[in-house]
Amino acid sequence: MMNTSDKEKFERAKKQVAEIKGFYVHLSIYLFVNLILLLIAFGLFSDGFFSMHMPHWGHFTTPFFWGIGLFFHGLKVFGHKMKFLKNWEDRKIKEYIDREERDFEKFN
Repeated sequence: MMNTSDKEKFERAKKQVAEIKGFYVHLSIYLFVNLILLLIAFGLFSDGFFSMHMPHWGHFTTPFFWGIGLFFHGLKVFGHKMKFLKNWEDRKIKEYIDREERDFEKFN
């Protein structure tokens, strides 16, 4: 039997998994739609029913602005993972300092 604390942990984990899944669905749709728009821009459908004539700047507005939204969606979902990157940076800096100190001691 789960106690209240376990239920809360389970619900938070379930919510986090749903957010990650939502991001990957968003990313998949972004890639699919922009691939279709790119194919249209290169004229793949130019001889058929789906011919579209967009100005050149129009080819970039959808991926650009949607990409900004996707970026912020990713930050919302994976923002807590940024601590990992900070910890990695701190570890690497310490590693280089330690290596430099060892090298300095070798030559003294």
